[in-house]
Amino acid sequence: MQTIEIKTAAGKRSKIFIGEDFIKFQDYLPVRKAILIIDENIFALYGSFFKNFQCIKIQASESNKTLKTVENIILKLVEYQIDRAAFIVGVGGGITCDIAGFTASVYTRGLPFGFISTSLLSQADASVGGKNGINFCGLKNMIGTFNQPEFVICDTNMLDTLPQKEFLCGLSEIIKIALIKDAGMFNFIENKSNDILKRNKTVLQKLITKSIQHKADIVVRDEFEKGERRILNFGHTLAHAIEANDCIPHGFAVSIGIMFAAKISKYFGLISSDIIDSIEHLLVRLGLPCHTDIDDGLLLNAVIADKKKNDDEINFVLLDGEIGKATEKSIKINTFKTLISAFK
Repeated sequence: MQTIEIKTAAGKRSKIFIGEDFIKFQDYLPVRKAILIIDENIFALYGSFFKNFQCIKIQASESNKTLKTVENIILKLVEYQIDRAAFIVGVGGGITCDIAGFTASVYTRGLPFGFISTSLLSQADASVGGKNGINFCGLKNMIGTFNQPEFVICDTNMLDTLPQKEFLCGLSEIIKIALIKDAGMFNFIENKSNDILKRNKTVLQKLITKSIQHKADIVVRDEFEKGERRILNFGHTLAHAIEANDCIPHGFAVSIGIMFAAKISKYFGLISSDIIDSIEHLLVRLGLPCHTDIDDGLLLNAVIADKKKNDDEINFVLLDGEIGKATEKSIKINTFKTLISAFK
């Protein structure tokens, strides 16, 4: 097991345990009542391990990541007479952790919480860093909080039961962090692609650890996304627009968004064609999509509604000169419209 700690400027601490047995989550609970918010599919697989805890089961889908779902959970918490002495544990992938973290952050003005992260996307990215968001009127993560989980358990053995599509989704977030922070990590993914697809535990744990460490380093310096943390949005501007118009999984949308952002980076003269080719080859090799057929106008409307818009400009993350470096650029909406048509 490896442990990474995030200590924010505000003094909050979040510990991530990579390779820990999920059932040992009880060892990290404070001396207070714990209640679990758990993905119904995870409960079907692992529910017997949580029989001594009250569990609120939820459907983990983007369409269900809403205020209505949070309301239903809060009604259950009230019914169970959960008070400020309680501790919330989210058990599931990124959607479940988002819902659980947000609910814990607002119920009785805030309860402490932790996560048992069960998907590759969640272990490598979504459950770490303290962002807890829900969707609103089709807009991705429009309502949310910055609040750190006290612990995150990443048991890589749980990835054995992860459906193939969900497994591939996690790879896109790992590739994202490599592209913006670590050229050596990108090369490692290229060289170990066969082992990755075979779900080799040693390789996956190394990639999860590297992803978390890079993200943790950024979060420590910029918890509230005022500057450097924004580079973690690489590939996500178009991804969120795709998700607003299609039921495509988040990781697949991010993969398309990565390819789009790479092409725009080349358009502005920041990277070479060889880098574009390397990125596309890796995405295809791992079974991830690179393009979308969604109407340009629908995508643009969704981008305009995104949190990253600033007046008539979009704050967009680009690769900067080489793999492993990223920068942010403000792009006029009219220019962005042309780029969508050319490079989506």
